[in-house]
Amino acid sequence: MSRAVVHERFGGPEVLELREVPEPHPEPGRVRVRVTAAGLNPMDWIFVSSPAIAERFGLSLPGGFGTDFAGVVDEVGEGVAGFAVGDRVYGGATGRALADLVVVDPAAEQLLHTPEGVTDEVAATLSVAGLTASAALDAIGLKEGDTLLVGGAAGGVGVLTVQLARRAGARVIGTASEGTFGFLREFGVEPVTYGPGLVERVRALAPEGVSAATDLFGTETAEAALALGVPAARISTIAAGTDVPAGVRPTGGFQARPEDLERIAAVIAAGGIRVPLAATFPVERLREAVELQAGRHVHGKVVVTL
Repeated sequence: MSRAVVHERFGGPEVLELREVPEPHPEPGRVRVRVTAAGLNPMDWIFVSSPAIAERFGLSLPGGFGTDFAGVVDEVGEGVAGFAVGDRVYGGATGRALADLVVVDPAAEQLLHTPEGVTDEVAATLSVAGLTASAALDAIGLKEGDTLLVGGAAGGVGVLTVQLARRAGARVIGTASEGTFGFLREFGVEPVTYGPGLVERVRALAPEGVSAATDLFGTETAEAALALGVPAARISTIAAGTDVPAGVRPTGGFQARPEDLERIAAVIAAGGIRVPLAATFPVERLREAVELQAGRHVHGKVVVTL
């Protein structure tokens, strides 16, 4: 037997349970990973709380929990090439990452080798956030010399987005609460308070104008960018739902290039990007971890260890 986080009904963190389950084994073409860490994302608890959204992603009851993971390959199915027992790996397994053992199909799901110099805790945060950050910037054709407005700059996707943008040679203005201003300045971000008056505050900070924007939380930043004269084609959103302003580019990790994640991991290994871990919890305290992450006020990523 092994352990896995499961839920038999939809709801909040209270529906999540750590249970003993039969030990899975890989079929041909698949590998089994002994998970050491899993990073949390907003989509994880949204899948648990919303039956409609879960169904759109092919998830049903009873269900597992979590997407991003890191660990070590401990079984390899027949016909698998490129992975061997003992390999350190990271990747994504939608709706089932929070388990001692996860079986993954490398041909259909993300499974990558963890670079030396990257811890499992950091690797476990990369799949969703890394690909989403990359897609958000690719959608607007970010280039050197841009002045970029980032909405939700201090969140798990935000901290990677702003660092990738700075590495590309952009000036970055990021919306956040005042309590995160010092945190964002560590990454070369010029912080600005979100909420009513955003357009005026950004205009005062950048009187020469903003040339691109990405909204990582709702539509406020996208709408402000339009009011500031940014062309809609140079504005992206990742969490606007059906309320995307006309012409603005909705995107997400599903539109990222497969090689983007490896590129980001390599930059992290070389010390060019830092992934701040807001908190780390043992799996026995998963509900606390979910409550913290779902509050959407953490600076960086929340990780659960197994």
